[in-house]
Amino acid sequence: MVNDTVSPSTTHWQDEDVIAFLLDQCQTWAVVGLSLDQTKKAYEIASLLQSRGKRIVPIHPRAADGPMEVLGEQAYPSLADVPFPIDVVDVFRRSEAAGEFADQAVAVGARGVWFQQGVIDEAAFARTTAAGLLMVMDTCPKLQWRKRGVID
Repeated sequence: MVNDTVSPSTTHWQDEDVIAFLLDQCQTWAVVGLSLDQTKKAYEIASLLQSRGKRIVPIHPRAADGPMEVLGEQAYPSLADVPFPIDVVDVFRRSEAAGEFADQAVAVGARGVWFQQGVIDEAAFARTTAAGLLMVMDTCPKLQWRKRGVID
């Protein structure tokens, strides 16, 4: 056996073709949970996405309190408030809270959903892919770019 440590149930969450499409072809990434806190993983990954030429769109409920910018981009309180198309919804929330953002991604017509490392919701994966969106779970763009030799 080449790799008997990867269970069949998780391999479809991390389909290499889906990952490649989202990373290579999708430009506008809504980052759910992105705030001004530079110590958070969402900030680190959003900054990396920008360095790779992606447009990031911060999604954070505090944006409802007034104008808010993160990494030079206007933040919005929800995906529904974003006035332009979103390619990927990148979710930095606990597994039990992440599914609602996959549903919102479907509602706004996003092309894909990315649940960060440690975030798994099989029911959300089933709903999202059944609606025609691409989705990956339990991984990170940084990790995937590193695996592909794109970054150190």
